[in-house]
Amino acid sequence: METLIFWAIIAIIIFDFLSEQFLSYLNNTYRKKPLPEIGVGIYDEKEYTRSQKYEEDKYRFSTLDATLSFIIMLFFLSFGGFPFLDNIVRSLTENPILMALLFFGTLSMASNIISIPFSWYITFVIEERYGFNKTTQKTFFLDILKSWILSAIIGVPLIAFIVWIFNDASPYMWLLAWLVVSSFMLFFNFFYSSLIVPLFNKQKPMEEGTLKEAINNFANKVGFKLTAIYVIDGSKRSAKANAYFSGFGSKKRIVLYDTLIQQLNEEELVAVLAHEIGHYKKNHILKSIVISILSLGLTFFLLSVFIQNPVFSKALGVEQASFHISVITFGILYGFISTFFGLFMNIYSRYNEFEADHFAATQYSADALEKALKKLSVNNLSNLMPHPWFVFVYYSHPPLLERLKAIRKIH
Repeated sequence: METLIFWAIIAIIIFDFLSEQFLSYLNNTYRKKPLPEIGVGIYDEKEYTRSQKYEEDKYRFSTLDATLSFIIMLFFLSFGGFPFLDNIVRSLTENPILMALLFFGTLSMASNIISIPFSWYITFVIEERYGFNKTTQKTFFLDILKSWILSAIIGVPLIAFIVWIFNDASPYMWLLAWLVVSSFMLFFNFFYSSLIVPLFNKQKPMEEGTLKEAINNFANKVGFKLTAIYVIDGSKRSAKANAYFSGFGSKKRIVLYDTLIQQLNEEELVAVLAHEIGHYKKNHILKSIVISILSLGLTFFLLSVFIQNPVFSKALGVEQASFHISVITFGILYGFISTFFGLFMNIYSRYNEFEADHFAATQYSADALEKALKKLSVNNLSNLMPHPWFVFVYYSHPPLLERLKAIRKIH
């Protein structure tokens, strides 16, 4: 049985890699097709050529990155990397919580260190080449250090708690883990913008003026009680623009990147914010959180079944079953199942984006929203012709041309 599970793991990893590369290849070739009429004129010829080169550079780099990750994982599985690390942590402690912390901490640190050169290349070569990067090397490495510290502060207590829960003999202890981790998720959804974001970026309330007045006027018109509008210094890292909505009740706030304010005029900015308010009015955020919590419950339940059977640990070649090895096996096997859940979530997310676009177009201005989406796509050198299969599997937002078609039906 252990051998069967091991080869199932190998087969899943190979299938995931080949299917991802196949879809990426289709996407890379499809973008070279002639634009349909609705896409003509969005880019000028020079910028469209740049966008094509940008996509080509990203494709080549992502292929290299994915291939290296694939080789490392196969090597680690084939040559006993997990049992080797397991033996090391067992030689240091017999406490299951400390073993898990050392095991996952070592894997996480190794993964992070390996990823640094790739992140550096994307930031300081590819993004720099196309004028997007605004990050200094000091900020780049400080971000990494802050992320490590934050992961340790949050991750260590959470992992320790989960290991303690799942080492309990009770078959229902997974319910307690689900409750606590779900509460933790909700807490960060409420306070992410006020607790986490300031560690990396400066936020300040939007200054009084015509833009803030226009935003408040629209919010009042649609019955959206807006207590806080913030501007974040996104230009500290990238020329790309964004906006997001966070929190609930008295803690909800809209956050605009300063780059967004620089790239769009007042009417277009309000249209973008109308889209974000549309997500709230349509309860998209609440529904997504509920779905995530239910998914987490299913994950914890299945994990509780996995760790009760030592065969899933021994499939990776270890002599003594443990929580941390079971999690590795579970993560790979369940990852195959969760791919289908990810497909559903992407379909659902794209549907929500269409709904939010419809809200902004009908409640504010279809013309302003269309202009804003076009400008953002051009400024970000977005791919106007992604392959439909690639969109179906990986896109959480509809491609620009599909969004424009839907908006124009409203006119």
